[in-house]
Amino acid sequence: MKRGRKPTIDAADITRAAIAIADAEGLAAVSMARVAQEMGNATMALYRHVKNKDELLALMWDEAMEDPPPLPDGEWREKLGFWAKAVLAAIRRRPWFLQIPISGPPSGPRNLAWLESALTALDGTPLEPGEKIGVVMGLSTFVQGEARLVGTLAQGFEEDPDQFNHQYGQVLREIVDPRKMPALAKIIAAGVFDYDDVRQAEDLGADFDFGLHLFLEGVAAHIGGRT
Repeated sequence: MKRGRKPTIDAADITRAAIAIADAEGLAAVSMARVAQEMGNATMALYRHVKNKDELLALMWDEAMEDPPPLPDGEWREKLGFWAKAVLAAIRRRPWFLQIPISGPPSGPRNLAWLESALTALDGTPLEPGEKIGVVMGLSTFVQGEARLVGTLAQGFEEDPDQFNHQYGQVLREIVDPRKMPALAKIIAAGVFDYDDVRQAEDLGADFDFGLHLFLEGVAAHIGGRT
């Protein structure tokens, strides 16, 4: 029986297949050979459209973010806060996103759309163009750093909850000398490191909100100084 021709593929098909693998099994499972296998094609067929794995990861990095949601009505602070939380939500849907090494500034259509959305949030402010980029890049760094920290802590909590519950606070009380580390000792005595499952989840969200508040307060103070 004569075999039919394999369906035509393109870079978008390859990227979607790679993302499906990463969603199901993690980024480490993604390879050109594995993607080809999932698509029912020879590995060399993929190289006609994506030159290597680094390029595939760059395509995945852009595609994984999906499209930014419309900004809400309101002033710049509300819009930028909404944008930051939308970025965090998008990253949490695909935690492997943060494992992709960044080799340059955003240039894919999805990442540029997110950049456009954040810059639009700053329309009407007295910030110079370079300042607007600085604000957006700084906020993006904060969000991605927070997402990375929360993801790492959440994974550690699942693997060994005792590291993050009240036992951790007790361990610190035993090893921290108040005479050498008085500031840290005061924090420990206040019970900041005494976690349980409920407080663990609540504090992760509260930490992000507090950090976002401080960032936006700083931008507002800078704008106030400009006006």
